[in-house]
Amino acid sequence: MDRRSLITGYLLVAAGSAMFSSKAIFIKLAYLERYDALLILAWRMVFALPVFLAVGIFELARRRRDGRPMPRRNAVLSAIGIGLIGYYLAMILDFTGLLYVSAQLERLALFTYPIFVIFIGAALFGVRLTGSALIAAFITYLGLATVFISDLSTGGPNVPLGTALVLGSAIAFAVYQLVAKRYISEMGSTLFTSIALSAAAVTTLAHVFITRGHLDASMSAHYFMLAAGIGIVATVIPSFFVNAGLGRIGATSTAIISNVSPLLTIYFAVALLGEAFTPAHAVGTALVVGGVGYHTWREMRSTGRA
Repeated sequence: MDRRSLITGYLLVAAGSAMFSSKAIFIKLAYLERYDALLILAWRMVFALPVFLAVGIFELARRRRDGRPMPRRNAVLSAIGIGLIGYYLAMILDFTGLLYVSAQLERLALFTYPIFVIFIGAALFGVRLTGSALIAAFITYLGLATVFISDLSTGGPNVPLGTALVLGSAIAFAVYQLVAKRYISEMGSTLFTSIALSAAAVTTLAHVFITRGHLDASMSAHYFMLAAGIGIVATVIPSFFVNAGLGRIGATSTAIISNVSPLLTIYFAVALLGEAFTPAHAVGTALVVGGVGYHTWREMRSTGRA
């Protein structure tokens, strides 16, 4: 692969990771107007769903035009089910957790999902559990505990609940990562992502209408701008940027560059939300990012992949 393509891949993944890191900031700003996790999640999907549907329809039409086989019915149903776990369930838990914890703690807790991939893979999918994986897990959770204890003293009694919800989201996304690979290989990342996220969006909106009877539209224009930011800037665009970069530089390099995400979230949280950044936050962040980075580096060395 030529140098220009590699540089493009690195830039796409870096830009996508930066955009993903803005999600918690948009949500926290929206909560200042309406303290409602399900509502902002629903409006996020209102803005994101048309794009994912359009991309999925375009991909299917291109397959038909090129004479390529259509995806199997079972594969489509599996993508829908996986999307409900990795996006609908994970997002409900994550958005609700953000009601109770800081944007910094949320991003660090969510960023532990590669460690859950290790343990769930070993328990359910026969993945070998290595010593380096255990070291990475210890370092990562030591860092998370450092930030958790710091926030517990200042964030109120609901910090444990919020942290548990975000960790539940990380577990759901880890399960998604483990089971999605087979269908991404079969269907292609673009079509799989479109189906999975469209299913999650439709289910989220159905959830709102079933439980509340309607989708509240009484908020300000500023609220809708934040919802559009979550849907487009922090969901749609980075999804395609990271997928495009992944195809150029490989999974391991993508994972390493993605380590920038929690650092950017913390910067935005301090600069835009006025959250405190204490020595405990600095140590905890370094440990979490270092633990995940160490695991990724060991994986790269053991497989020889870029």
